[in-house]
Parts: sequence; C-alpha cells; structure tokens
Amino acid sequence: MYTDRKGNEMIDLHYWPTPNGWKISIMLEECGLPYTLVPVNIGRGEQFKPEFLAISPNNRMPAIVDHAPAGGGGPVSVFESGAILIYLAETTGRFLPADLRGRNAVIQWVMWQMGGLGPMAGQNGHFLLYAPEKLPYAIERYGKEVNRLYGVLDAQLARTGHYVAGAEYSIADMAIFPWIRTHKAQQIALDEFPHIRRWYDALFTRPAVTRGLDLGKELRPPKMDDEARKALFGQTARSVSEGVHKR
Repeated sequence: MYTDRKGNEMIDLHYWPTPNGWKISIMLEECGLPYTLVPVNIGRGEQFKPEFLAISPNNRMPAIVDHAPAGGGGPVSVFESGAILIYLAETTGRFLPADLRGRNAVIQWVMWQMGGLGPMAGQNGHFLLYAPEKLPYAIERYGKEVNRLYGVLDAQLARTGHYVAGAEYSIADMAIFPWIRTHKAQQIALDEFPHIRRWYDALFTRPAVTRGLDLGKELRPPKMDDEARKALFGQTARSVSEGVHKR
C-alpha cells in the first residue's frame, strides 16, 4: 500500500528497485502497511548523502524509518534488509512463526540468503555483466557457488513441498525470491531445478509480490553509465567518511 506523504503513514521506505529493495517492498505490500517511498538513486551516489547515512551507516539501501514504533516514543530506523524483514514481521505479527522451531527455521533461511545467496549472486552478476574485463577464474568461482546454492534451495523445497521454511509462506521466501528472479542474469537455467521452478511460479501469482516488484520500476535506467559505475563500484571508506562529515 504505497501512498504519498499525508502525515499518517507509518513507514518511510528508502529504496531503489534491486533485489534487496524488492524484499522490503514485497513485505510492506504483503502486510498492507501504508508507506512513503523515498527513492535512493544508488547510481548517482545518493546512498552517501549524510541524511541517508544517519539511518543506514553501511551506505546501502533499503532502510526504513518507523514513525509509529511499538511502545511509542520517537521514530525507529532499521537498515539491512534481513533485519528490516524481521522487524516488520515482529511489528505486524505476520510471516514469522511464534513457535520456537518455526521461527528458528525461518530465520536460518533468511540468514542463508543474507550471507550466501545474495552476496554470491551479486559477485557472480558483477563479473558476468559489469566487470571491465572477463576474468575466467572469477566467473567460474562465483558461477559454481551460485549453482551450488540453487541446489541447496532446490533440495530444501523438495523436503518441504511448499515454501522455503515449511508449509507456510514467510519472510524467508520474501528474502530469497528477489534473488532467484535474477536467474537469467546469473546464467542459471531454472528448469534444472524443478522445485525452485514450482515455488518461483507460485510466488508470482501473489498480487503483493507483483506490486512489490513493480514499485519504482520506472526509476531504474535501462543501461549503466560511467557515473553509475563509479558510484556503485568505486567507493572506499573515504566515501562514507566524507558523507558523515557533511552532516
């Protein structure tokens, strides 16, 4: 439920249409929470602006600001997409089981995505699509690891027969699905993983997933230019330090 700022929206979503951004737009749509979209053009270095670093010190989107946190008090900001999913699940009481075993299973698969699938797919995509020269070792290394991770996920979905962490749809599915959406760029043939294919196709039938993926799609340019390459791939600790000192 995306709305313009009218003074009663609960969540500010600092966002750009990427796999990590889609996780949170999907979750907000699934929960029906009203939110204000705050675009962060990562191709123009807006992630290094001091006002964004104040809520996301790792200079990565997405981030949220909750203006009506549970228990009252001032606004609460959250960065890192996995932490945001857990925060929103706990805030709404949805998509994260309350029982010990169910909660443990979901959080493990969220962490699997955060520590494995996302970073490895990101590196694989970088060396396949954006590196200035083709480096066979890097392409093989990350390509094989992404293929292995797809195998892990396919085996898990074969065990559950439903969703990633069990019979119920959860934030684990929302964390993983946007990265599987990049399978063509990863040069992964989804038909080689039938259980992922079944799950992937089923999630595309969820209206909230479609709305989340559509959020801000007009913002993303069709091609990456030199300025975007510098903003995305040319930053160092100095970039963050300069942003902080501009506050």
